[in-house]
Amino acid sequence: MRIIFLGTASCYPTAQRGVSCTAVRFEDGDVWIFDCGEGSQVQIQKSSIHPGHIKKIFITHLHGDHLFGLPGLMCTLGSQVQEKSAKLLLEIYGPFGLRRYLRESLNLSRSPLTFQYVVHELIPSKEAVTEEIKQWKIEEEATDLLHPQEKLGKQIITKAKTWHLFEDDKVKVEAGFLIHRVPTFGFVIKEKPTPGRLKTEILLEKGLKPGPLYGKFKKGESVTLSSGEIINPEDVVGDPKPGRTLTILGDTCDSSGMLHIAEGSDLLIHEATLEDSLKELALENMHSTPSMAVDFAKEIKAKKLILFHFSQRYRPLSEEEKNGSSISTILEDARSAIEKNNLNCNVDIACDFMEVDVKRPINI
Repeated sequence: MRIIFLGTASCYPTAQRGVSCTAVRFEDGDVWIFDCGEGSQVQIQKSSIHPGHIKKIFITHLHGDHLFGLPGLMCTLGSQVQEKSAKLLLEIYGPFGLRRYLRESLNLSRSPLTFQYVVHELIPSKEAVTEEIKQWKIEEEATDLLHPQEKLGKQIITKAKTWHLFEDDKVKVEAGFLIHRVPTFGFVIKEKPTPGRLKTEILLEKGLKPGPLYGKFKKGESVTLSSGEIINPEDVVGDPKPGRTLTILGDTCDSSGMLHIAEGSDLLIHEATLEDSLKELALENMHSTPSMAVDFAKEIKAKKLILFHFSQRYRPLSEEEKNGSSISTILEDARSAIEKNNLNCNVDIACDFMEVDVKRPINI
């Protein structure tokens, strides 16, 4: 599992940094995109990602720096992968209103697509809809006029403060609610354990050569030999390899709604829009500081923390010599908070096109 940071700034893209867009590439080559701010399709073209491998897109909230690049990316996908796109069903997950936004954008611009797509909307719980959110008198329900390539998606409601999005034999994806100026979600990818190492030396001693029976053991099935001996999988398969847990948050000034699903994350990706000395301003705009991110990492016992979504007031590390605040201030604040809390948690700051491997946990 590899993370590719495509846009790590907030608000608007610049020549130095793109806005929110993060990719997760799995071992089978599939790519999932988390947020798609303005200019994300350009960032993807500059990266190691093949657009034809994008299978799912997750939107944390409907602010432009997380969303405005999505219609353009969808139009680009079909033109770049013509030979495969007819078979593609692009699955998109995001807050209530995302379906209407995409449907109107693509229909009004008469944008043809060479693949089908579906939007699954996360419906906020009643207590999550604040008075500030209610002040905007908008209609979030989508019209009945589907895009020609659109399939009708699900409306996902919360169960015990968890939105269950997707599950197959490899991973499960859940969402939790974050406190921000609009309904906002964080996403947790939970990889399922994989079978342990097959102890071939034992099987060879029993006269079993490599073949279809080996696969049965990996599937957890017992095998009866011609002699009548029964070999159980636990006798010839090592301990399961634990899966990885990845948590990616949207904008937030309070991440406590993720505590119950993000515990034990191997990697936490958390926003840190402003430095600690500007915490009051960060809270006023319902954002986080490095120390706030570290506090949440401590609560969920995260093994590694990467900060992103930086204000444009901070220059990238390569631009430090120029006028303006350096992004290193954010990292220094985070490291100080780690030391103060005596945490065994690695911390780093993201930069555009940085790639990070999420290692599998080691059995103890």
